[in-house]
Amino acid sequence: MKAVILDLESLEDLDLGPIQSEVSQLDLHMATTLEQVEERIAGYDIVITNKVKIDRAAMDATPDLKLICVVATGTNNIDLLAAAEKSIPVCNCVAYGVDSVAQHVLSMMLALHTNIIQYDRAVKAGDWGKASQFCMLGFPIRELSGRTLGIVGYGNLGSAVAELAKAFGMKVVIAQRPGGEPQAGRMLMDQFLAEVDVLSLHCPLTDETLNLIDSAALAKMKPGSVLINAARGGVVNEQALADALRSGHLAGAATDVLTQEPPVNGNILLADDIPNLIITPHSAWGSREARQRIIDQTVENIQAFKSGQSVRAVNA
Repeated sequence: MKAVILDLESLEDLDLGPIQSEVSQLDLHMATTLEQVEERIAGYDIVITNKVKIDRAAMDATPDLKLICVVATGTNNIDLLAAAEKSIPVCNCVAYGVDSVAQHVLSMMLALHTNIIQYDRAVKAGDWGKASQFCMLGFPIRELSGRTLGIVGYGNLGSAVAELAKAFGMKVVIAQRPGGEPQAGRMLMDQFLAEVDVLSLHCPLTDETLNLIDSAALAKMKPGSVLINAARGGVVNEQALADALRSGHLAGAATDVLTQEPPVNGNILLADDIPNLIITPHSAWGSREARQRIIDQTVENIQAFKSGQSVRAVNA
């Protein structure tokens, strides 16, 4: 069987040998535009994609197509109905980045509570050399121990963050996510927001969670609380977050996601007058170990298909 990877860029430093050993031919493209899709998948049995869209028209133009492997969890870039109608399994990868994302979230939480970035900048600007004593304490330092972490989205990622937070002595509370099934032990959003010192988001972006954290929600949070978003940009209203940081209502925030990625047209949160905001480029998932798990799971998906089984097929 012949296979093609349409957007290798985020995986190019990894060992692709395990995939190569499962197919007769593996062709690679660093990136693929929508206009290039039909040409680049023509004649291939297996198409491997991360974010490149595979729609009904592309499938219609590719009668040889037998399997679509998505090297990510989300499959919204694939027309699943069309694939099912054509008996083309669509397989994804799951839970590969749990440790990587959880580590990233704790890193951002720690950076905000220790003000490590501000201290680093101050030292490099020469402020320590001008200090009247041996240390500098111009930026507040707070301990995580004893503070309350609130999690929205208590799946693999949220629960992993909770376990790390408990190791730092934090109390963990879990929100009843809008649109989710009611579950015992989970708090309604209004009560939840009023209780947390740190809010960590791990929910999917849906109609119910779009702008879930808006100006009204932020106003319900404690003055001096902190927000971490490693979910999706649209879960947080970016203007409301900028306003809450500028006003000082929030002590800090960190986000690994924006509403448009990459922010080719700029973004409200990129303004240089927003205090105590850390932005990372959707990199929380990207440890080498996590990305190699994507390759390993893709191999498992191909092997299962070849043996007539179904592993991680989202349209079975």
